[in-house]
Amino acid sequence: MAAPAGYREIEHTADWELEVWAQDLPGLLEQAARGMQHLAGLRLQAAPARLLELQLTAADAESLLVTFLGELLFTSEQHQVGFSDFDLHVSPLPEDAGLELHASLRGQPLLALDKEIKAVTYHRLEVQSTPAGLCTHIVFDV
Repeated sequence: MAAPAGYREIEHTADWELEVWAQDLPGLLEQAARGMQHLAGLRLQAAPARLLELQLTAADAESLLVTFLGELLFTSEQHQVGFSDFDLHVSPLPEDAGLELHASLRGQPLLALDKEIKAVTYHRLEVQSTPAGLCTHIVFDV
């Protein structure tokens, strides 16, 4: 992992897998979203940006990652939009009840989508702390 944040495709027998790393959880969520869009071959139109505001909660980092990416898949499919700018803030919920994500996303209409991702899975999903920050592997059902 040379860069402080990024993603790379990992060969997988049937599905798609990404290794994702970043200094913190918001960065990990952003890199996972960018990697997912890259795997799908998503290209955006040069059009005025659309703004999407999300507020999501989850029990832990893994659940938040799956929920966030699932929401992006749903929104992309329903509204034919992809995302280019991510402003993400994660905070703990009171009494250790999980995590809350506040997301402001900017995107444009889809120009092309090469392959459909059906779902984000929990297979092998574990957000791990490293000396450089966080890393995980995400498997997508295609």
